[in-house]
Amino acid sequence: MLQQWIKRGLGVLAALLAGLVAVAGVYWRGRAMGRAQERADNEARLQGRAADARKEVRDVQKEVARSDDDAVADRLKSGWVRRGPPTNGG
Repeated sequence: MLQQWIKRGLGVLAALLAGLVAVAGVYWRGRAMGRAQERADNEARLQGRAADARKEVRDVQKEVARSDDDAVADRLKSGWVRRGPPTNGG
């Protein structure tokens, strides 16, 4: 009778352990899939930003190519040169 209880207890323990292993496996697989998805999302976002930057570069190059030298110099000066301190109106 004691041997039957021990066998039954070991069977229950083995089933419980197998269940815990299955749950842990599902958890780790889901975690790995989540990381892969996050990497893919970050890569897509980065590629989108890079595409926007390339488009901006092309647009600026086209604008500069259409403009004469004075217009380009004025544009650079207005965007890159610090302005002096504001003067008092009084």
